[in-house]
Amino acid sequence: MTNANTYDIILAGGGIMACSIAYNLLKRDPTLNVLIVERDSTYEKASTTLSDGNTRIQFNVKQNIQISLYAKEVLDRFSDEFSTKDHTPMTGFRKQGNLFLVDEAGKKYAKEGIALQQSLGCDSMWLEPNEINKHYPLYQGMDNVVGATFGPDDGTMSPRDILIGYRRKAIEMGTTILEAEVAELLKEGDQMRGLRLKSGEEYHANIVANVTGAWAPILAETVGVNLPIAATKREVYNVLGSEEFEEILPMLLLPTGQFIFHEGENNYVTGGALETDPVTYTDFSWSRERFEETMWEGLVTHIPDFDRLKLTGGWAGLYAVNTFDGNAILGEWPELIGYYCANGFSGHGFQQSHAVGRYIAELMLSKTPELDLSVFSPQRIFDNTPIVENPARLI
Repeated sequence: MTNANTYDIILAGGGIMACSIAYNLLKRDPTLNVLIVERDSTYEKASTTLSDGNTRIQFNVKQNIQISLYAKEVLDRFSDEFSTKDHTPMTGFRKQGNLFLVDEAGKKYAKEGIALQQSLGCDSMWLEPNEINKHYPLYQGMDNVVGATFGPDDGTMSPRDILIGYRRKAIEMGTTILEAEVAELLKEGDQMRGLRLKSGEEYHANIVANVTGAWAPILAETVGVNLPIAATKREVYNVLGSEEFEEILPMLLLPTGQFIFHEGENNYVTGGALETDPVTYTDFSWSRERFEETMWEGLVTHIPDFDRLKLTGGWAGLYAVNTFDGNAILGEWPELIGYYCANGFSGHGFQQSHAVGRYIAELMLSKTPELDLSVFSPQRIFDNTPIVENPARLI
């Protein structure tokens, strides 16, 4: 072991979660020696850069709402706080709002969620069926829709710009970033010791975080940690509608689990979860047939105008789906000292990176967290006490 390869903290994975943790570590202790190991700094297959960049306050678990409220604070000051000497990041945060259509099965959970959000100071609101069209003119009304929830502060932004903002700032503050592929994590007994690269070179630290996104279970297995995460492919499609709008319409989320982003004029992005979505680490293909066979009908049912849409392109990325309860797994693994998790976000990692990065950094430094997220501790997996978000919400 050489001093050159010894660090205070090592972060396996270099996406937005790692960069947020590194930033928050060095903000609290500038003397720390922090290493990020990322296999591809172009982030070609990273879930963050392939995401839709949406952030929302509409959750049913108190801590998830608080995470989103903190994200709003960070985003409001992001350009100033994350400026470096040669780069000023722009979030491109577009608050068009998120509009969830609700059927009878979801009404109870939706009303409970709105009440909790409002109790925490959120502007979320319940819409009766006759009010939905005011926010989304293309909606024609459906018998199965009993109302909708609307979050005016929800919106979308450039996930790559946020990621690069964190990365550049973390580097400026002293983070070392190594572009290499991790072969395995290293431990001695029940204590973490570092990691080994595919090249055979070792890097050592007593605190290691596995923040490799959908690939986290593979790396976790090398130190005997079994994460309940399935790397699930989700496809997204670019479509053209027949009607143009000057103002950006809210993001529309259907009871079927499908979503529709309006990107301006008659341009839309759409997709959604299916039970048949494959678990994979290598397949990033998208299929016109999947859209036509499983997506189009659901869109047309709620938005008749989409009967004349044109499919122009698409892409696919991986969700780190937590098969235990769909919520993040945060904190030190109970059976392995110095092994930290920030995994299983099930599609919410990008928007939750701000609060989670701060929280994990605070735990690593034995500081009292400003926002207690211990409800998402991995201990709940051992105790078999899942934290359920909203059983009727599929997105």
